[in-house]
Amino acid sequence: MEILHEEVIPVRPNTTPDYSHDNPVVRVLGMIENAVLAAARECYHFDELQYLFSIRSIHLYGPSAPDSNVLDPRAQDNKCDFQKQNVQSFTAGDTHLIRGKVSVGDWTGSFIRISYAAGPDTVLSARMNGSLGPAIRLWMKVGNVALPGLASVPYDAESGRYAIEFWSWPGSPVDLRAALDARGQAAFDRGALVANPSLVQAKGDFTREGLDGSKVGSALDVAPTDALHPVLPLHIEVAWADASGSVWDSLDGANYQYEFNMILRGWENFLSVGTSPNAHGGPGALEYRNLLSNYAQYSNMRELARTLPSWSFDAFGNKGPDGRFEPFMAVDYADLHIIRPNSAIGLHRHRDNLEIFMTIGDRAGLMVIGDWAKMPNRERCFEVRTLRSGSLALLKGGNLHSLINPSDEDLFLFTFGGYD
Repeated sequence: MEILHEEVIPVRPNTTPDYSHDNPVVRVLGMIENAVLAAARECYHFDELQYLFSIRSIHLYGPSAPDSNVLDPRAQDNKCDFQKQNVQSFTAGDTHLIRGKVSVGDWTGSFIRISYAAGPDTVLSARMNGSLGPAIRLWMKVGNVALPGLASVPYDAESGRYAIEFWSWPGSPVDLRAALDARGQAAFDRGALVANPSLVQAKGDFTREGLDGSKVGSALDVAPTDALHPVLPLHIEVAWADASGSVWDSLDGANYQYEFNMILRGWENFLSVGTSPNAHGGPGALEYRNLLSNYAQYSNMRELARTLPSWSFDAFGNKGPDGRFEPFMAVDYADLHIIRPNSAIGLHRHRDNLEIFMTIGDRAGLMVIGDWAKMPNRERCFEVRTLRSGSLALLKGGNLHSLINPSDEDLFLFTFGGYD
């Protein structure tokens, strides 16, 4: 994990940042609202869409007085100063991804949409010294399955991006086209909607009945290559090229590493489910869902653990050498909150601690989790998913997060973990 020190903006002592104008949360929400899909809106399960927006740069506010000059995050140790965590602005990267469920007729499957910015400030445009033309090319690997060659990605005038959708449709392409509406057929005809069930796999039964403990030991054992696995991350490797395949945006051959990896658990996203008769000696039965665990078969997952860099406080408030390990989640607070209509908990980073957001009541919010620090195995991105009532999202050190209430009613929230 690498901290990018140049991204901290000093704030003059005894002044407060203006959070009401050009708020980065509003920008993220705008990116979601401006997302374009290939087929008719009715084909997509919108409450289950998951977004991944790559990040080129992030700027954070500096600390409040008397620490206004402490701009190195490694030395920002005042846990009662929340200003130092807050995101001031960000610059989006060139690549956006969306995954989710899609339905046509009686069929329901999965899709992945990937797009690339078409403006003059992209890496590919700069290397081309001009326009990229009507199409660019893409190499992509989803999990362990790669495209056999370069896919042509047409320009989409509606979004102003180069975009293609891969669907898990198992039948013939001709039958898929016939099942689509006019908008989807037009996308199919120009190569913006493609059936590829090998690349985008949809093989799992992740319903409560399908994952019952009497049949399946754990959701981890079911269809691990499924593009919409409810627990496992999905790793996607990407490289872009011009139409001729001779000019590349590929991190100089290393390729971009993107990952849908939000740790989100709840009634539909769990490690295992089953029924316990006479739970702890009580009458009747209890239905359980394991969400996060350090026990038994899950003891090596380490989701509730952390490896500490030298700049992080441990559970007892001490710093030490790199590589210290805590096999538990330290909880220093537990709070209830109400996020008012059309409001949000702003984008803010965590240097040290784990924290859980859990929505309660009958409303859902938009959960944003991303990387503030640079992780060794993936590019920095904002990942956005719907956080339904009874669901929780776990954040770790090096991440940032936000919870948005886009509705006109209150959103109730339970949070616990540690301040940073």
